[in-house]
Amino acid sequence: MHRDSRLREFISTHDWITCYFLPSYAPDLNPVEGIRSLLRRSSQANTAFTDPDHLMSALRHGLRQIQYRSNLIDGCLAETGLTLTTSRQQRQ
Repeated sequence: MHRDSRLREFISTHDWITCYFLPSYAPDLNPVEGIRSLLRRSSQANTAFTDPDHLMSALRHGLRQIQYRSNLIDGCLAETGLTLTTSRQQRQ
């Protein structure tokens, strides 16, 4: 269980939360690692950033490109072997 007592209490009082025990370092179980990989191969590839603002601008642009391609996000989740248990909101 999580170490912070407040979080443990919150989890125990909300039956819709399922807590899983993961290793302390498990990048292969983290879909964010897939997103980082996509960014490194696209918006960050072969770029010497001039300052932090330049880096932030490139990251925002890269994330915007990924945001509208749900197949990329789904692929990052699929790589982990994990699945969503709730349905994604449909666009209207």
